[in-house]
Amino acid sequence: MTPMAWALDGAIMIVMIVLAVRLLLVRDLYRAVILFVVFGLFMALAWVRLEAPDIALAEAAVGAGITGVLLLDAAKKMSRGRGEEEP
Repeated sequence: MTPMAWALDGAIMIVMIVLAVRLLLVRDLYRAVILFVVFGLFMALAWVRLEAPDIALAEAAVGAGITGVLLLDAAKKMSRGRGEEEP
């Protein structure tokens, strides 16, 4: 493996660790959902680097796509339940 490939893998690993820690520490629900979606996209990229394109596609579609939309919808409904105005 070339040094460039090692650098790319290391950068993906560092970004995923930073995203995971940030996701655990954030208090805003919408930011947490967005960070979760971004983490899912980086996870799909890691699966591509591991030469597992079928798992990468499933992660991008389900982990980042559908789950992200459902979590955003749930967060919106939860914020309405707290008495906030609907846009």
